[in-house]
Amino acid sequence: MTASSPLPYVVFGVTGRTGAAAADALLCSGCPVRVVVRDLAKGRPWAERGAEVAVADLTDLASMTKVLSQAQGAYVVSPQHYNREDLFERADLIADTTARAAVAADVPRLVALSSVGADRESGTGWIGMNRMFEQRLGAIGVPTIFLRTAYFMENWMPMVGQAMRSGTLPTFLAPPQRSLPMVATVDVGSAAAALLQEERTGTCVVTLSGPKDYAPNDVAAIVSATLGKPVDVAVLPEAEWPKALADAHFSRAALAGFIEMTRGLNCSHIDIKSDPSAVQWTGTTALKQVIVELVQRQR
Repeated sequence: MTASSPLPYVVFGVTGRTGAAAADALLCSGCPVRVVVRDLAKGRPWAERGAEVAVADLTDLASMTKVLSQAQGAYVVSPQHYNREDLFERADLIADTTARAAVAADVPRLVALSSVGADRESGTGWIGMNRMFEQRLGAIGVPTIFLRTAYFMENWMPMVGQAMRSGTLPTFLAPPQRSLPMVATVDVGSAAAALLQEERTGTCVVTLSGPKDYAPNDVAAIVSATLGKPVDVAVLPEAEWPKALADAHFSRAALAGFIEMTRGLNCSHIDIKSDPSAVQWTGTTALKQVIVELVQRQR
C-alpha cells in the first residue's frame, strides 16, 4: 500500500456472520478493507475480493497493535468461547488487549459489537461479557460507537431444524406470543459498515433491531407456511434447558450465563429501550426472509 493510498477499514470477525457482512458492505461500497483472521487460509476468499488480509491473536497485544495500525477505523468484536469455564475471564482479556492495542495503534474510531442489555449491571448472563467490552473500550478515549444489537434472527437455526423434523418448534423464550426485538446479522454488518464511515468525534451507543418485533409464534407460523404443514410451539421449562442444550457442549459457566440471560429476556429486565441515551437504528431485513433461508438451508 503506497502512502497515497487510502487507509483501510479493519474488520474483525469475518469468519462469523456480522464481520463478514460488514466487510462485504465496505467492499461493495468501494472502501479499502483489511480483514483480520487467526488462520491465513480463512482470509483467502477476502483476498480474492481485493481485501488486505492480516493475522492476529485477539489476546496478543503486539499482533493486535500491528493489524490496527494505519487504519481509518475498525469494527471490533469479542468472540465468546462457550466451551470454556473461564469464558468471562477470557472475554475480559480480549477486551483489555483490544483496548490497549487501539490506543497503541492510534486508531481514529471504533465500532464495537455489543448487545441489548449491556447497560445493565447484573442479571444479564452472557451479556456481561459485552458490558466488559464496552467498559474497557469506553475508558481509553478513542471515539467508539457501541452497536447494541437485538436478538439475532439466526439464533433460531437449531430450533427451526427441530421444527422441520418434528413439527414442533421448541423455544426458551416465553410466553410464545410475546414479541421482542430481533435483527438479522446482515443488518448488523451493514450498520457497522455505515457507522464506520460516519465522521464522529465522540463515543455513543446505537441500538439496532429489525423492522418490527417478533414472537416465537411468528417463527413457527413462517416455518409452517414454508413447509406447508402445521408447526406447533413448545416452550421448554427451565428444568429442561440443560438437557436441551447438551449438544451445544456449553461449559458449566456458559450454561449458567445462558440461563441468567434468558431469564432476563423473559422478564424484560433485558430491554433494548432501557438506555434512554442510545440512538435507535432499525434494520430492513424481515424475519420471514431469514427463517425461509434457514429452512431452505436445512432441507
